[in-house]
Amino acid sequence: MQYRLLADVVVGIHALYVGFVVFGLVAILLGRATGWRWVRNPYFRIVHLAAIGFVCAESLFGIDCPLTTLENGLRFAGGQRGYGADFIGYWLDRLIFYYVPPRVFMVIYLAFGLLVLSSFWLVPIGNHPPTDR
Repeated sequence: MQYRLLADVVVGIHALYVGFVVFGLVAILLGRATGWRWVRNPYFRIVHLAAIGFVCAESLFGIDCPLTTLENGLRFAGGQRGYGADFIGYWLDRLIFYYVPPRVFMVIYLAFGLLVLSSFWLVPIGNHPPTDR
């Protein structure tokens, strides 16, 4: 039972990671439009770029996501076949996992990574006044 709960926690962390990557870019673009200075914070921007860069590198090199590997290992240890079978695990898995060819994901990840990279040009880091509204 403990392994199943830990697996659900890992799925939750995985969902937060995905949310950070996706909604981080949304926040950057909204921040440009609204003048939010915090979206120009270099630490936030570099961590955000590194997060999607890690995903892109995994995809390019055919490496399994360590969070997915950890979750599956915990599920097997808890007597499950992999991926959540209880309520929380089931819905969190459905939120972040889709069943399409890996090449499709690679294209999506790389395109999203290019969007994040281009956000450095569109919304430069630093303490620039919000004159680009």
